[in-house]
Amino acid sequence: MTTTAPLAAAAPAAARRQITPPEDRYATELAFLAAHDTGPRPPAWRLTPRAVVTFVMGSNGQPLKLPEDTGAPEDVPRRLVVEGKFVGDRALVERCVVTLAGERGLLLVGEPGTAKSMLSELLSAAVCGTSGLVVQGTAGTTEDQLKYGWNYALLLAQGPSRQALVPSPVLTAMSRGAVARVEEVTRCLPEVQDSLVSLLSERRIAIPELAGGEDALAHAAPGFTLIATANLRDKGVSEMSAALKRRFNFETVGPIGDLDAETALVRSQSRAAVERAGAPYQVDDAVLEALVTAFRDLREGRSAEGWEVERPSTVMSTAEAVSVAGALALAAAYFPGDRDVLGLLPGHLLGVVRKDDPADAARLLGYWDGPVRRRAEQGSPTWRTLWELRTVLEG
Repeated sequence: MTTTAPLAAAAPAAARRQITPPEDRYATELAFLAAHDTGPRPPAWRLTPRAVVTFVMGSNGQPLKLPEDTGAPEDVPRRLVVEGKFVGDRALVERCVVTLAGERGLLLVGEPGTAKSMLSELLSAAVCGTSGLVVQGTAGTTEDQLKYGWNYALLLAQGPSRQALVPSPVLTAMSRGAVARVEEVTRCLPEVQDSLVSLLSERRIAIPELAGGEDALAHAAPGFTLIATANLRDKGVSEMSAALKRRFNFETVGPIGDLDAETALVRSQSRAAVERAGAPYQVDDAVLEALVTAFRDLREGRSAEGWEVERPSTVMSTAEAVSVAGALALAAAYFPGDRDVLGLLPGHLLGVVRKDDPADAARLLGYWDGPVRRRAEQGSPTWRTLWELRTVLEG
């Protein structure tokens, strides 16, 4: 008799994760860079600041080589091309790294879908070896989630003690000299946000329940810092106080400026998502270019040719484009021959623009009557097909 249960139980933990954190996914690169660059490092950092930037931005397709007299673990290669992971301005990443090296708070702001969270994960993984010390900011986030809570069974049995204290990810990062992350910090209520003010200025957390003992204050170890993210267009934002703003260096993460770079990113990200699902990737370059071009036109309010476009209220982000490209690829894989992939694009675009305001459907129709029609008249077969699908948007 055979059974699949033991095989499932024996599967590696990584095989059962939908998303692998960067410290695990790029473990070989991190180990290589730690051996490759042996220059000075800030307190508790795994890599030098220069190596952190290389980890995030890549080595421009050039292989890096370990010095002959440098030792490295057996599973680390002597030569390695470091993959670029963030598509953006290298100077931005360098400023972020300098901020962290100075143990100052870093706030990444920008439109939704501009890879702020991914950048914060990559930076924290490279600096301290983990991106998992994170608090997700919401309207329901409490001060305890940013500082500490209690194991109430131990609290009732023993009274307040360090053993009964349950540290938050931020307090854990403080004790380790690591990087903590707070996602969507402006979605937290102002009084919760302000609990970070003294933490970032005095670098300690007071624990009144343990007053009178040496555990009454939890001090940050050298190397501790915090990365927060905030969306510029979020209906649930709470304005940050001036005191908290002064504790952060602000860096704006903008949309990808180059069409080819954005198309390449959408292709690689959507391909990876579809391949994780075990399906073949069958979206050709012409469809991807049309998809990314439409997103860019609607996002910027102007086409590449200079034609005016009425912008929808929905943020037409690269992340949304990746999602649509993945949906098109899955439709092609699971329903082969039922419908041309390009024919599915108008419906998906309509679903995206309707997310914030149903009236944006009229703006998408106006885009079809403008740039899409003009490109069709200029003889582009891809845009001619899209123009012929205008009726999909009228439903």
